[in-house]
Amino acid sequence: MKGKFKILFLSILAVIFARETTAQQNVQFSQYVFNMLSVNPAYAGYKGDWYLNGVYRHQWVNFPGAPQTGAVSIDGLTGARDERVGVGAQLTVDKLGPQEILSAYGFYSYRIPLDEEDTRRLCIGLGGGITQYSIDGTALKYVDDLDQAIPLGKTSQIIPDARFGVYYYTPKFYVGAAVMDLFSLYTDNSRYYWGGYNYKTIRKTQHLYVNAGYLFDLSENLKLKPSIMWKEDFKGPSNFDFTAFLLIAEKLWIGGSYRTGVKLWSKPALDKELEQLDAASAMVEFYATPQLRIGYAYDITINKLASYQQGSHEISVGYLFNNKKYKSRTVSPRYF
Repeated sequence: MKGKFKILFLSILAVIFARETTAQQNVQFSQYVFNMLSVNPAYAGYKGDWYLNGVYRHQWVNFPGAPQTGAVSIDGLTGARDERVGVGAQLTVDKLGPQEILSAYGFYSYRIPLDEEDTRRLCIGLGGGITQYSIDGTALKYVDDLDQAIPLGKTSQIIPDARFGVYYYTPKFYVGAAVMDLFSLYTDNSRYYWGGYNYKTIRKTQHLYVNAGYLFDLSENLKLKPSIMWKEDFKGPSNFDFTAFLLIAEKLWIGGSYRTGVKLWSKPALDKELEQLDAASAMVEFYATPQLRIGYAYDITINKLASYQQGSHEISVGYLFNNKKYKSRTVSPRYF
């Protein structure tokens, strides 16, 4: 029985640190800088040709009920005049203990050229989709199988959602901003009702993502790409990701990132004793061919969860379907 109570305690602790300490309910991958469609719908079509990306993340290895997330996305251009219209789609599965989230989104981006050489564009993007939130009652039976407050099986709700973003880029610089979960203020269907009981385990809130990056040419075969992302849900700590990569001979990216919480302003509902530190990541990305990218990230938790788990693993694969009409993109790849 003590073992069951320990598992229950650790699972509750995981939920607290995953959804409160980082102040983020939305899925985010360490390697988001290689496919930012998950954080900004205006990114759709940026690479020009159709781009297929898959990623799997196993967080907090050996931790009971640890998050596991997988996502597949594709985006590209429609062939409209001046490559102004980008579209995309993304399917995501996120599992945390007894909770499971399955989402499907479609994206549209209108890309406005800002110079005759087509080196600068301002992109405006919209995203829409549905999300299914589920709770598996069988995963909650730790202490008393006769507890009437626990569902006998899986219960779920489906709700609509929308996203909006803007994205500006040049060959050496980018900046973007996006608002996620636009409908979260007007829907409450992510609460569950069963047997007269109200489950508030999953309830999302609006998120703001702001990011920027720059590419420095250090030498003919060496480039440096630092970037930063600010993540805000207006309730928990303001989170910042600081990332830096070295690109070697146009084939190998080596870098890392550091994530932490910052108190930018007073938030009455935020516990003053809440841990602000989060994690550090080491990442490597290898272009096996000009079209095929293979990436891996290892995250080291630096908050109080560090002694309970063995880090996080993330694997990603991306493939660019080059259009023969635009062979120059292979010679001059998109760095963002």
